[in-house]
Amino acid sequence: MAYTRGNLAVKERARQEQVQQQRYRETTKVVTRRRELPIREKLLYLLTLVTCIVIAGMLIGRYAHIYQINYSINTASKDISKLQTNIAQLKIQKERLEIRLYLRQRNRDISSRLESPFVWKSRLPIS
Repeated sequence: MAYTRGNLAVKERARQEQVQQQRYRETTKVVTRRRELPIREKLLYLLTLVTCIVIAGMLIGRYAHIYQINYSINTASKDISKLQTNIAQLKIQKERLEIRLYLRQRNRDISSRLESPFVWKSRLPIS
C-alpha cells in the first residue's frame, strides 16, 4: 500500500531507498593471524604439564597405598575378632573338660574311701 499523496508517500520512498542502499553495501573484514608461540614458551608449558601429571600420579599412588593398608587393617581386625570368639569357645570347652576330670578324680577318691579295708578270704582250701 503505497501512498501517492502527502508527505507519507515521500517518507516511504525514502525508507525504501535506505533499504536498497543497505542491501548493496559492501563490507570488508579484517583478518588477523595469530602469532605462533615461541618454542621456549611451548617447552615451558609442556614441562609444567608433565610435572603436574607426575605429581598427580604420585598422589594417586599414595592414596592407593593408603587404601590398601586400610583394607589389610580391616581384614586383620575381622580375623582377630573371629579368633577371639574361637578362643572364648575353646576356654569354655576347656573348663568343661577340667570339671569332668575333677569330678572323675573326686569320684575315685570317694570310692576308694568307701571300699572296705578288709580283704575277704575264701575258706576253701586252694588245691
